[in-house]
Amino acid sequence: MSLGELASFYLNVILPIALLVAAGGVWKHLRGRTAAETLRGELGRLVINLFAPALVFSVVAVTPVDRSLLQVPLIVGLATLAGGGVLYLLLFVSPMGRSLADTSRAALLLAGMFGNVLYFGLPLMSFLYGPTGDRYPLFADNLATSPLVWTLGVWAATRLGSHHREEGRGYWKTLLRLPPIWAFVIAAACNGAHLPVAPLVRAARLVGAPTVPLMLMVVGLAVPWGSLRAPRVVWLVTLVKLVLMPLIALGLVYLTAVPGSAPATAAVLEAAVPTMVLSVVLADVFKLDVALAALTLGISTLLSLLTLPIWISILR
Repeated sequence: MSLGELASFYLNVILPIALLVAAGGVWKHLRGRTAAETLRGELGRLVINLFAPALVFSVVAVTPVDRSLLQVPLIVGLATLAGGGVLYLLLFVSPMGRSLADTSRAALLLAGMFGNVLYFGLPLMSFLYGPTGDRYPLFADNLATSPLVWTLGVWAATRLGSHHREEGRGYWKTLLRLPPIWAFVIAAACNGAHLPVAPLVRAARLVGAPTVPLMLMVVGLAVPWGSLRAPRVVWLVTLVKLVLMPLIALGLVYLTAVPGSAPATAAVLEAAVPTMVLSVVLADVFKLDVALAALTLGISTLLSLLTLPIWISILR
């Protein structure tokens, strides 16, 4: 990546992201932690139930689907599983994890496995590929990340974190109740049947426009800005997320895709995005170590501002 391209990347991608995350942090500082947690929850519910489904429909309903596009969720999903396996060994088998409580280990596992594929990936892919780049994070999220979060992620939270097995029942029901999943299914059906949905797509695009800005602000609301001094285990989990998982994805590219192609590049970069905000939400819902999950979210988000340009340079 040349100096001009690097400057363009920081001005067009990182600066808007940083300003939105900072806005959440400033709001949290001015209004207090309790008010920030309330707003974070309300914004999250609003995005999941309204804005994100509209955004998903607006892209998926008109996106031609081919084998190369489906390789993106395949590679992201496999990299997520492989990274989760490494994190399990690090946190639940190695001596480093033995000193941690189960709630802390499960929170770190969730924070290290699942990336902000959709809300961080959208501005990144739009910068690299224009409007057509939106399809990569949307397909990666709906066909790989979200199903894994609501199945394997919930299983890890309940079985590895709390050991209350009854809390883990019904996570398939939870998955099937997610509006973005149904929006994806309906949009894919409309696409496959070649239905004339152009007016509905335009309306959905307008409704879905606030999705990314709001969720980036939620990142700022979730990060514990006053205590970003992280223990060594958080740094190791962050390195697995930002370095090892994209390396695994890069290796998979050479096995399943065409190196250097747009889908291959998108798959590796989607594996390289920082921690998903939903990991903090899951930690909260299942009574895990919310502070440690939020700390990992903050550290990985800040460090990704340095690692993502490096990955772009390597892939290009």
